[in-house]
Amino acid sequence: MVSGVQRYLCRSCNRSFRNQRRPSTLNSVLWENFVCNRFTVNQLALKYRRSVNWVRTQLRSYKMPSVKLQPCPMVVVMDCVFFGRTSGYIVVRDPHRQRNVYWSEIAHETISEYQCARDTLERMGFILLAVVTDGKPGLKTLFADIPLQMCQFHQIAIITRYLTRNPKLDAGRELRDIMRTLCNSDESRFSATLTAWHQKWNRFLKERTTDPLSGRWHYTHKRLRSAYRSLNTNLSYLFSYQRHPELDIPNTTNSLDGSFAHLKQLVQIHRGLKSDLKRKIIYYILQNGHRKK
Repeated sequence: MVSGVQRYLCRSCNRSFRNQRRPSTLNSVLWENFVCNRFTVNQLALKYRRSVNWVRTQLRSYKMPSVKLQPCPMVVVMDCVFFGRTSGYIVVRDPHRQRNVYWSEIAHETISEYQCARDTLERMGFILLAVVTDGKPGLKTLFADIPLQMCQFHQIAIITRYLTRNPKLDAGRELRDIMRTLCNSDESRFSATLTAWHQKWNRFLKERTTDPLSGRWHYTHKRLRSAYRSLNTNLSYLFSYQRHPELDIPNTTNSLDGSFAHLKQLVQIHRGLKSDLKRKIIYYILQNGHRKK
């Protein structure tokens, strides 16, 4: 071994030679350690006995391998993740194959971004069989031609936002108890229970409060009414996965939510990076679908 490089001897011609250094291999190893194994730039510099600037240069020069996706029919989960007020990504994931098939940098979560994602995938040859979303208004119209499943955990979160975790009113406590059975119920039973609750508390929900100064009135239990209205409006989209068992539709967006949490963890480790390197890390993770080991 000379200068840390292994030498070899050919027994046929007695010629000695040594391995050539492979900068591209080292470059890939550095990047893998940096992104997936959570090494910092200083730790990499210490490990490879190089300067911090050399490590940064290697990381910036890393070229991500291209991944060619084979178009196919699929159920997709769609959602957005943000790293600031105007810095986010829309991601489309195939939960059955556990891979992201589309992602794009966005400033705001709009229906046009979801439309662009769908149009792009269909131009590539993908066929969307069903979609799982967080219930953003407007998506029901966009995906009116295919089964749409609203994430049940997002619906529970909406009700919790209106009622809190410990509602003071008896009607609120009963509605929250009904909500907690959502993931373990079927559409007919849940719908019947919700209808019975509404009939019981119908007069209570219609109570009004009049302002003595202006003479104007408003509903006394506005947040409770909003919680019921949200649930009643989304009811037909909460059990799409049961109406189409042949498609094996997930009832939540957990496939994406879990990868988003992991993505933010990895990016947070390297906080303070310049935007170009941060973007490169995000694209690499989205492309390769790395999960916490």
